[in-house]
Order: sequence, then structure tokens, then C-alpha cells
Amino acid sequence: MRAIQTLVPAVLALAGALFAWPATAPAQLAKPASGTLTVAFAAEATMIDPARSAAGVDQYFYGQIFEQLVRPDPNLKRINWLAESWDVTYDGDKPVLDIHIRKGVKFHTGDPLTSADFEFAYNRLRDPKVSRWSHLQVAVENFEVVDDHHFRIHFKEGDGSYIADNLQLWALPKAYFEKVGQEEFSRHPVGTGPWKFVSRTIKEEIRFEAFDDYWNQEHRPGVKNLIIKVIPEDLTRVAAFKTGAVDWIDAVPPAMVAEFQKLPNVKTASYVTPNNLYLSMDAIHDKSPFKDVRVRQAVAYAIDVDAIIKGVLFGQGQRYVQVGKGETGYDPDLKPYPFDPKKARDLLRQAGYPNGFDTPCYNLNTPREPNVKEVGEAMFAYLTAVGIRCKVQGMEYVSWVSFGRRDRGAGQPEMDGIYSNMWGHGLPGDPGTPWAGHSHTYVPGKGWGITSFHSDPELDTMLEELKRTMEPAKRDTLIKQIARIRMERVAGGLPTYRPVVTFAWHDDKVSFTAWPSPGFWRSMQEIGLKQ
Repeated sequence: MRAIQTLVPAVLALAGALFAWPATAPAQLAKPASGTLTVAFAAEATMIDPARSAAGVDQYFYGQIFEQLVRPDPNLKRINWLAESWDVTYDGDKPVLDIHIRKGVKFHTGDPLTSADFEFAYNRLRDPKVSRWSHLQVAVENFEVVDDHHFRIHFKEGDGSYIADNLQLWALPKAYFEKVGQEEFSRHPVGTGPWKFVSRTIKEEIRFEAFDDYWNQEHRPGVKNLIIKVIPEDLTRVAAFKTGAVDWIDAVPPAMVAEFQKLPNVKTASYVTPNNLYLSMDAIHDKSPFKDVRVRQAVAYAIDVDAIIKGVLFGQGQRYVQVGKGETGYDPDLKPYPFDPKKARDLLRQAGYPNGFDTPCYNLNTPREPNVKEVGEAMFAYLTAVGIRCKVQGMEYVSWVSFGRRDRGAGQPEMDGIYSNMWGHGLPGDPGTPWAGHSHTYVPGKGWGITSFHSDPELDTMLEELKRTMEPAKRDTLIKQIARIRMERVAGGLPTYRPVVTFAWHDDKVSFTAWPSPGFWRSMQEIGLKQ
């Protein structure tokens, strides 16, 4: 192996050693927690195995059990988690992630966490027969175990998204998995997280027990038992909270946030979620009107996103233009298309549609985000008003997640109109992976464009360069350049808003500190009973 040389200081600013965790776990374990809390989520997971996960909502649940090498803290500062330290080095001209993991971390089985577990996780995550996200590991050349608490990930070429996405890997228990097999692991998952899995009833509830031997004694649950109820209906979830049947709820209905803020002994907290919503348009099929950039621009001018945020979401949304505030590459000078229905009609006439046209408009009905169904309906109504006449087709979550993917196999119908979609950029946020997925031309088996109905060779080249770029300043500049091209060409969809989610809990009973990831602020890392 050639001599490994450290990267330039600018890249070292990314290194894990600089994201130091401020405190180590005390030598003495805290007194075991007691008591029970019941919380309610509006959405249900499709899978609670990180390697087989199909959607962001899955993290609400498996994020209680499994952990990553790094994560953002409640102040959105990226910190080391299972990684004690990490660094980016070069083996010749090839990047290497050099990672040291914490000693003393245990799985819920009592087995110690070692480098072999991360090697096992890597092998599952890169296997297309297991993972729907195997393409995120394609830049990795090999995984080198140095010792039980030290490993290296060798890359064929740069992969800035790997770092931006919290070093990708989840801690998965090799010994337990090999003992019980995949199906049993899916039914009874085991991780290193603060919560041990107890049981699950699909579409009803999932039960956890606090892990007494959890490694981070400073930031851990203060209650023994946690029951997460799945209650998608807003009024039912609210009633359960008001009657005391549940102690904490997510997704307070936007129309009721002000009311909740006035309830006695109730505390609320609102957060911008790491989810970026957009409208995907079929710009690849020859007969699709959306292949013409003027039609896509007409869509952008036709929708009053600000009015929807105000009227449909009651202000519980944040407009974003390609990249949200706080994300890598955020450009405050980049402004959204103004609401201008006359301009939209003019562009349709120029494109050869003076009388407009009919098109399927696919909408998510399941409350993945607050009022998402109503938001989609409002957007489609605006389009219909300028002549893009939407034939609205509602979809439930599981069908909707699969429908937008290009890698579903031959014989599956493809999206052929407008599709209300979302792909989170994460917190604090980086658009590299989402843009590769929904803006790059679809390349079967390679991960590029897995939800893309767009094709632009110039943009493809820039997105490929972005993936290879690991130096922070260069990455920031390139994202800004790509954002302007995406904006002008309405490429890869029309960005709309990032939801604001409001949580509520009975403040006389519950203590709660919101951690942003994993779980889109729904991590029960620090929830407890007040004494």
C-alpha cells in the first residue's frame, strides 16, 4: 500500500476530530429508568431494518434502535457519535476514510460493537439484493479492518456525498444477524441505540424498552418503557393527546398550532424538517408537454407557493429555492419564480398549448408531512387554473414511494405527468445525494436518477463532479452553480417548501429534548418522566 498522506487543511476541516463530542460517558452507569410514556406518530414505517429501508419515514422508528458514526446535535452541529474520531486521507490519489470507533459500546444483546460489525453493515448496504440504496456505496473500493476499533474505507474516487450523509454506515450486529437470519432480524431488530425493540403491531404501535447499558449515559432516555402509537388521523391523534391517552404527539395539525400553544401544561416546539418537497415532471417522454422548458417554467409561475404555505399550512412551511437555509450551497440571492399566472399562460401559448392540456397529477394522500394531501391538491388547482388541467390521482404512502422510482423493473408503469414528491437534504443539509437521484439522467443499475424524469447532459456532468468533490469550498461553489441551472431550466422538478413540524407534550409530566437525526426531529434520545 502506498504511503497515506493527509489532505490539505481545508479538507481536514471536515475531519471527525474537529467535530469533537464534548463529553464522554461516565464510568458509573446511571440509575435505571422507570415508568412508561406513550407517544403518537402520524406516519408508519415501511421497514425497520436500515439496510432494507425504503423511505425517510422509516427512520422515525429504526432511528430509535440503530446509530451512525456521526450525527447532528440539537443545535445542528455535526458531532462524532459511534465514531470517536475520523479523518480523510489519501492513498496516492484515492481518498480514504480513517475511522476509530468508541470502545465500550454494546449491542442490545450485550455483544461489543467492533469494526467487523461496520464491515458487515457495509456489505449489506452495498448489496443490491438487500438494499435499495446500494448505489451510495459504489465509490468504495474496499473496506479494511485494522483492529476491533479501527477501520478504513478506501474509495476509487472522491465521494463528497458520503461524508455529507453522516458517513453512511449504520451499526448492525454481525453475530446476532448471522445467528437469527434476515427475517427474524427484521421482526426483532437489535442495535446500539438508546431503545431496545420489544414488539410491533403493524399500523398500531411499536414498543421499546430503555437500554440500561447504553454507552452515552449523559444523553439517554429518562423513562423505562416507550410506546409509539401510529395514529394517522389528525383529529384522532389530537383527541388522544387531549384526553391523556398519549403524552406526546408529532405533526400537530397546522390549523391547531395556535390552539395548542395556549393549552395549560402543554409545551410545543416547531422545527423545519430535513425534507425538501418538490413537483416532479415527466420531461423525458417524447409526447410529454413537460419536455419543453417553457411548460416547466409555466408550472413554476402558475403556483402561488407562498399563499399555500400561509393558507393551507397556516405558516407551517419554509419556502426554499433549490437549497434551504443552512444547507451547503445556500444562496440568499437566488429567488423563486414569482406567482404570475399571465406569464404562465403566455409560456404555454409559446410552447404550442394555447388551450392548455390534460395531464395526470399524482398526489400523496398519507400524512407523511402535515397537510401534504391538501398542499398537493392546492398546487394542482393552481395549475388547472392556467390550463394545465390536472387529473388528480391520490396515492397511499407505500404505493407512492414505489411509483416514483425508475428502478422498479420492466413492465411497471412510469410516471407520465406531475408527481408531488420529496427527498430530504438532511440536517444541516447537502443536496448532493437527492440531486443525483432526481435530477441526473436515469442510469439503470448505477443509482443515478433513480427518481428522475429529467435528462440534461450538461447537468449530469456537473452532478457527477459534485459527487466527486470533497473539498468544502469547492463543493459549496459547485452547488450554487448547479442550483442556478436547475432553477433556470426547472430541471429535476420544481422546489416548493420544507415542512415545519410541531410537536406537543404534557409539560407537567414529560421532559423532551429534540434531536434532529435520525428521525426528522422525532428521535427519542432524551425523553423522560418528570419527577
